[in-house]
Parts: sequence; C-alpha cells; structure tokens
Amino acid sequence: MQRTIAGRPLHPVGLGCMNLSWAYGTPPGEDGCIALLNRALDIGYNHLDTANIYGGGKNETLLKKAVMHRRREFFLASKVGIVVDGAKRGVDCSPAAIAASLDASLERLGTDHIDLFYMHRFDPKVPIADSVGAMVRAIEAGKIGAYGVSEWSAGHLREAHAVHPMAAVQPEYSLWTRNVEIGVLEATKELGIALVAFSPTGRGAFGGVLKDPSRLEDKDLRTKMPRFDADNWPHNLKLVERLAALAADHGVTPAQLALRWVLEQGSNCHVIPGTTSVAHLEENYAAADLAIPAEAIAEAGCIINHDTVRGHRYHEAIRPTIDTEEFEDA
Repeated sequence: MQRTIAGRPLHPVGLGCMNLSWAYGTPPGEDGCIALLNRALDIGYNHLDTANIYGGGKNETLLKKAVMHRRREFFLASKVGIVVDGAKRGVDCSPAAIAASLDASLERLGTDHIDLFYMHRFDPKVPIADSVGAMVRAIEAGKIGAYGVSEWSAGHLREAHAVHPMAAVQPEYSLWTRNVEIGVLEATKELGIALVAFSPTGRGAFGGVLKDPSRLEDKDLRTKMPRFDADNWPHNLKLVERLAALAADHGVTPAQLALRWVLEQGSNCHVIPGTTSVAHLEENYAAADLAIPAEAIAEAGCIINHDTVRGHRYHEAIRPTIDTEEFEDA
C-alpha cells in the first residue's frame, strides 16, 4: 500500500515522534530513541512527524541527532502555532510568528527544508489569507515544500485551500474519535488533500497494553482526558477488549486492526501512530499490508465509535482550541 502527500509517494503508516520527548509520561532515554528512529527508517518508514512544542523543541533536536544524516530517506513534517507559556496555552499563526518559528525549527532540526509545515491549530485572531500567505512565502523561499493544517474545520480548510492549495490536514481520527466525518473527511477527498490521522490507536488504548490508567504518571496527558477517567474507562475498556477479541480471531493485533480501519476510510488517509517500543513500531508498519477481511474492519467500526464510547476526547480547558466540527451531543 502506497499513498502520496504533496505528490510524494509515501508508506501510509508514518511515525508520530511526539512521545519520544513528551506527553505520555517520562520519555525513554536518548539512546533508545535514536535506535528506534533508525530502526523505523531501516524497515521502511519514510514519513516522520514532529512539532516545535513537543518537549519544548526537544523532539526536533532529537531528530537532528538521530536521523538527519539520513535526511534523503524520509518526508519530514513539523508544526507551528501552539504557544505554551507555563500553564498557559495559546495559538499564534500570525505571519511573524510563522516565519520566526519556522527558522527556529529548521535550526533545531539541522536542515534547510521541511517537506510539510502545519499550522498546528486554527488562530481566529489572524485572517486565514495572512497565515497562508506566510506559508506561501516560505514555500517560495525553499524553506518548506508544502503546508497543512491541524484540527481545522472543513469550512476553514476550504477557505485556506482557496488562497493556496494545501497538501494535508492532520486531525485526530480513530475508531473512537470520528469528528472529521462531520465535514473534514469529505472536504479532503473532494479537494485532493491528504488526511494524516494522529492518535489512530486511541492514544494507546487500542494497543492491548493499557489496562489501568490510574497507574499512569501524573504528567501523562491521558490522566486529564475524560475517556481514561474512573467513570468512563471501565466501559471503554470493555469495548477495547471486544476489539482485541475480534483482532485475535483474524490473527492480527488490535492496534493493527484499528490502524487499518482508519486507512480504509479513504485512499487519501494516512496514519502516524507514535510508540516508544520497537516491537510496536514494527507491528504498526505491517498493518498496511495485512490481509484483513473487509467484514472484520467494518465490525471494528461497529464495536468502537462515537455512539459507543464514553467521555469526550479532551478536557474542558482544551476544547476551545479545537476548530474541527463537534458532535451536537458533546
């Protein structure tokens, strides 16, 4: 299975690099991260995704140290727009912020070119044409190959695309997060835009390892997410167990079944699961080419979906920063 972003042929399973530096508890040691990133390239991964905020720039710096000597082997994506100042979190997609952040990312990454540069969140304070204009100038300068957006609504991505064609939209999309089906998925298909799904294995919930979220470290982002709390997790775990049983019946892992479900939602769909495990890295990559019956993929979607899951994907403080359409019952 092979798909394209910005005209470049890519394996549909890319690697989300975030949790090598941030988000899900204490990151692994640097040597292990470097080994994992190189193993990813060795087995065929050719799409690496990072962002300026992952570990406060540490993730981009890690990629520089780990794999920039193999720069020709992979498609590189990074992001701009989310501003973190202590406990405060905001969005800045002004032209000046985009230009400055891009230069900082290039320096941390140790490269003169990022293949795909996303606006990480929608900034309502800045006219879309102004933000896109900054991206176009970066393309013309040869600093980026194409631009994309993350967690934008269908209406706003259409507006941006009309100013200058975008290459990709990166939303959360998985069996239990279906918001893109309200409008974004159809818009990307219509406009010929790649959809790059982050957290396609439910932030690790579908991996078959997480059984008790109460044992996660306090700084793990999932401890603040309603789907993992004491009220909702017991119900959601039962869904995950049903998914695991279905996967076992077909000789695959639940994570592989979950990844294939996303990939089967459109020929423009890609997934970028993250992992700190080489075994899971290899497992995820293999998901694209496994022989899984269409009936099993459809059944997975019936077991876990917006109507069966309990709890919102984000806590109240984060929800206002998400532009992707929301279900009316949320």
